[in-house]
Amino acid sequence: MALAVRSRRYPCDPTSPDLETPTVNPLYNRAFCLIFLSQVGFVLANTLLTHYARWLKFLGGTVQDVGLIMGAGSVLGLLMRPWIGQLIDRFGARNTWLAGYALVAAGALSNLLLTELGNAVYVCRSLSILGAAFCFSSSLTLITRLAPPDRRTEAIGSLGIAGFLGMVLGPMSGDLILLQGRTREVYELMFVVGAAALVIPAILLLLVPNPAEHRRSSTGMGEFTHIVRRHWPGMTVVGVLAAFGLCMNVPFVFLADFVDRMRLETTIPAVTLFFLCYSSVGISIRTLGRRIPERIGRRKVLLAGTVFMSAGMMCFLIIDTDHPYLIILPAMTCGMGHAFIYHTCSSLFLESFADEVRGVGAAFSLMVLDTGMIGGGPLLGLIADHWGYHAMFPTIAGVTLTAGILYFVGSIPVWRARAGIKPTV
Repeated sequence: MALAVRSRRYPCDPTSPDLETPTVNPLYNRAFCLIFLSQVGFVLANTLLTHYARWLKFLGGTVQDVGLIMGAGSVLGLLMRPWIGQLIDRFGARNTWLAGYALVAAGALSNLLLTELGNAVYVCRSLSILGAAFCFSSSLTLITRLAPPDRRTEAIGSLGIAGFLGMVLGPMSGDLILLQGRTREVYELMFVVGAAALVIPAILLLLVPNPAEHRRSSTGMGEFTHIVRRHWPGMTVVGVLAAFGLCMNVPFVFLADFVDRMRLETTIPAVTLFFLCYSSVGISIRTLGRRIPERIGRRKVLLAGTVFMSAGMMCFLIIDTDHPYLIILPAMTCGMGHAFIYHTCSSLFLESFADEVRGVGAAFSLMVLDTGMIGGGPLLGLIADHWGYHAMFPTIAGVTLTAGILYFVGSIPVWRARAGIKPTV
């Protein structure tokens, strides 16, 4: 079967197969509500393990060990992405999402068997990462298949609100559990709660009707490579998404250790305070400005996001033990960056993939995101261990800003073409 290919130069070509059928279904329907609530529960369970770095330190690890384990644990998810995308296109996004829940729960509970920092911890972390890879790829595919074609960017952004809500509730739940003490029993309780928190999301997902999907039977690395090459989204978009993955190491890998090392004592635990501000800003922007990308253009929103994310990383430099509440500043600034970057970048990334290979496109986009985290985690851990966090944050800011500048330069021909401006010779 020949694959439908969109114009690489004009991604929003009105002759695209996805735009042939007029919108007949609203975006915010029963299926969206069920998916939204299920996503809240999943992200809650997943971000509950934001405190995983503390568990590794409890087992005797260093900051460098944290970066290595978290990064290496993501390798399995990265290597499996090609097959995950094809499994989604073969068995349906809802079914693979449920499989992801099972893997995340297994990864959390497997930590109960650990007694020291050995090779087994890599297996435990890899299970959780693999499960999350299934979940995020499946949710991104499902929401873009159910949403009206002309509102996919908004759909991704609105589903992202569920992620921000989960980011508030997950770390907060972890902080409440760890207030009982940093003992083995308390950490075991954290893992049990994380696994149990996935039961309701799974039930909600079972109530979501299966959309009519183009099921593909062929799988394999060769098929994945062929699809990606045929629907390549552009190097500058890939670069921004990889830089965003690098940035995600801060809240989800190093934040807890940074708070402990800087001895940030606040009325509300500092990790919870960070995610409360981070997510509140993200929710506000995604809710009030959900139609901004289609009004002013996704590229402008994406560029603004890279600037805010870079500035947010630099804001970490002003935090010290005497001024712990300054953590609010990078939290809000990075939250703005996240709110602007992810859904616009994902939308630009996925629009070159036809509907029947959207699962591969979603998996590939998250594969790029993982590359930023995996490549960045060990390197950032090394920088933090040897030169301190005050060297790590400018490194991330510089990489993100550079990716934004390259995207800006690479987008100029597209802007000129759409505006009807002829290039000067």
